[in-house]
Amino acid sequence: RLAGVLQVIYLVFNEGYSASSGEALLQRELSAEALRLGRLLHELLPAPEVTGLLALMLLHDARQASRVNSEGDLVPLDEQDRSVWDQAQIQEGARLVTLALSGHPPGPFAVQAAIAALHAQAPCAADTDWAEIVGLYSLLLQLQPSPVIELNRAVAIAMRDGPSAGIDLIEHLESDGALGSYYLLPAAKADLYRRAGERDLALRAYQQALDLTQQQTERRFLVRRMAELE
Repeated sequence: RLAGVLQVIYLVFNEGYSASSGEALLQRELSAEALRLGRLLHELLPAPEVTGLLALMLLHDARQASRVNSEGDLVPLDEQDRSVWDQAQIQEGARLVTLALSGHPPGPFAVQAAIAALHAQAPCAADTDWAEIVGLYSLLLQLQPSPVIELNRAVAIAMRDGPSAGIDLIEHLESDGALGSYYLLPAAKADLYRRAGERDLALRAYQQALDLTQQQTERRFLVRRMAELE
């Protein structure tokens, strides 16, 4: 039953890290409870995937203070103030990643934690090792095939090779219809169009994303991006 327990703990963490609805993006009491459970489980059963989940949650949680601004608006990863990230927690998470990767082969949580560590340890957004992240997403797809992982890999490829490379992959994924109600697909596509200078296509994709989410913090972010383009 371990896999089910890990999934439930991660679902609780994710609802605290990025609420599915409502006014506030963060619900810190939920993510804190998930971390407490993760630490407890790790004390009782320090298996590689338990270690991987704890590392993943620690690394994500370390960035919480920078994810929204003083008005409660979403701040994307590449614009976050890294000086307020919890460095002690990042170091703890990175140490646990090394232990988690000792599984043969490493499990999905361990690989996701390795990706999170690369983001957390980059001195600035421009120094992120996107080539390594693409490789880890490719491994994750082999371990746990998922259209969401394909989307994340497409974005990583865009950051490595340029927006057009990611747009082609996302449009192919979009044609499959598996993520038809997932707002992050048109949101990711919109961001890549914006980076490529395709203003009209970006606005259209941002509107598609806006139509698919009821989370108010995310809606304000999308509206702000559209206003910047207009």
